Amino acid sequence: MPTTASLTEADILEKVVANLSSDEARSLLNVRYDQQTLKEIRQLLRKNNRGSITSQERLALEKYLRVGQFLDLLHAKSKESQLQK
Repeated sequence: MPTTASLTEADILEKVVANLSSDEARSLLNVRYDQQTLKEIRQLLRKNNRGSITSQERLALEKYLRVGQFLDLLHAKSKESQLQK
């Protein structure tokens, strides 16, 4: 087990998904942004790329991206959990 100083979000998620059934782990793979939210994220990304994003929009984009990274990690850990069973 990692020390407190070296503990990562991936380590924590591993603990969360470790005891899930295969069906539960598989159902986590369906947790995603809906189409409207994806459209909003793409609009923010385009504004960011053009350099016309406001500070408020940039904060929102950063939050969406962090949650997206969390979902990616959750999906990876769920897949890994399924393979280990």
